Amino acid sequence: MAEERRRRKREEEEEEEAEEWERRKRGRRKRRKRRRRRGGEEDPVDVLGEEVMGRVMELLDARSVARCTAVSRAWRGVAADDRLWAPKCAELMAGKAHIPRLTMIPTASKLSTYSMAIADGKRTRITKEDLCDHDWEFRFTIAAPEYWRNLDPSWKHTGPPMRRYFHPDGYHSADPHDAVWGGHECTYTIITSFAGNGCIRDHYVRINRWPPMKVSRKEDWSWELSNHLYRYNSIPDTDKKGCTGPLFPVW
Repeated sequence: MAEERRRRKREEEEEEEAEEWERRKRGRRKRRKRRRRRGGEEDPVDVLGEEVMGRVMELLDARSVARCTAVSRAWRGVAADDRLWAPKCAELMAGKAHIPRLTMIPTASKLSTYSMAIADGKRTRITKEDLCDHDWEFRFTIAAPEYWRNLDPSWKHTGPPMRRYFHPDGYHSADPHDAVWGGHECTYTIITSFAGNGCIRDHYVRINRWPPMKVSRKEDWSWELSNHLYRYNSIPDTDKKGCTGPLFPVW
């Protein structure tokens, strides 16, 4: 029964694709006739066909292909095709430290996925999901007291950087036997203030009453929290199941 249902579903999808193809052909014929009556130039999509135009657009960068979607309905049908945008999405995600969770929306087109990923990669407003989804490397800066730096194995080159973890309940923790941590009770707070025009005026993360850490984003979409004494860097986790960050856009 299950195999029969799958077969019927495939047949229905094939019929729908065939009908859509016929509608496009009829539309192209009508547009060609109208242009001939007006004596105008023919659309390259009508002359070359959608398959050839798709091959041409494969050679263009993502920005140029996105602009092609605004030319006409026929051009959008080619330029917005998932088969064209799937490799561009893969190219965009390659080498990134974190892949946004919103790119996993199953109903979104590849063009929408690409656009949302670009917008999220430029986002500098950090959320609780971003903090909790990642493990963080902790390092002291040169401005920190020497006693603190001597407790940091990455400063003495005796081991990897220390790690810190943010939890959904607001708790902040470290690995067991961390010499710097010392079993302190720690909580974190994300502070965001807005100016009168709706723009972000101030945005930082604070742990207990320690100096606030400003938030910044790197080209590989990783996060950095820093002040004059120490800094946190998110650890790359592109293979993490379900990806990271908020499910819905945050600007």
